[in-house]
Amino acid sequence: MSIKNDLTGRLKLHFNRLGCRWLLPVMIAAGLFNCSAEPEEKWIDLFNGENLDGWVVKIAGHELGQNPGNIFRVEDGLLKVSYDHVEKFDNTFGHIFYDQSFSHYVLKLDYRFVGEQCPGGPEWAFRNSGAMLHCQTPQSMAVDQNFPVCIEVQFLGGNGVDPRSTANLCTPGTHVMMGDSLVTRHCINSSSETYHGDQWVSVQVEVHGDSLIRHLVNGQRVLEYTRPQLDENDAHAAALMAGGDKRVRQGYISLQAESHEVHFRNIQVRVLEP
Repeated sequence: MSIKNDLTGRLKLHFNRLGCRWLLPVMIAAGLFNCSAEPEEKWIDLFNGENLDGWVVKIAGHELGQNPGNIFRVEDGLLKVSYDHVEKFDNTFGHIFYDQSFSHYVLKLDYRFVGEQCPGGPEWAFRNSGAMLHCQTPQSMAVDQNFPVCIEVQFLGGNGVDPRSTANLCTPGTHVMMGDSLVTRHCINSSSETYHGDQWVSVQVEVHGDSLIRHLVNGQRVLEYTRPQLDENDAHAAALMAGGDKRVRQGYISLQAESHEVHFRNIQVRVLEP
């Protein structure tokens, strides 16, 4: 006998003895009693809130593991991107990689932009960051490579006036399918609201290997697409095509530094069955 059936049977006997045999079915129907013995969803913390253990930094123009200006750091229990020790932005695009590859999973995190952009940062990088998914290994990146080959969930903050969606899609070295069409545009806007100021925004991404990827912002679905694949016309991507296979089935997760201070917290993954 299953745990669920045994528990339900004993409760029925208990309610019958009390003369209220009608109460248990009503409680179950109303969702006030759940006798399921299935385990709760298991979330894995990728960030411990104390240090960068389990993560590796790659800054354009620098060797793997170097962190000039302490751009990536931990303060106040947050993983921070900050250029306050950098006099001027000098193409120092950066990424911090979690040291494990994933294929089928859900990623969730909170982010917020704060303060001013680093002097010299490009105009388009104002309040701009992202979570890079299905990344190439950090070890395979060239020293001067600005962005890993990946699928980027782009985070954007508003300027206080104009509309600007977040959890967009950008595709450094990759393409995706939408419907029956191959999308080769570099960035595709989501349907999200604009988030002005320094407020926290919650993002969740469902990643189903080399099939469906779905973006959610504050619990609302804002974008989805299928069949991520390498762009054979991109030199970095072409170098990763073993046997000519373009499909992107798994990869690393990284967070981005693009000249504006941004904070991350509650970075978690739940692994899904393929």
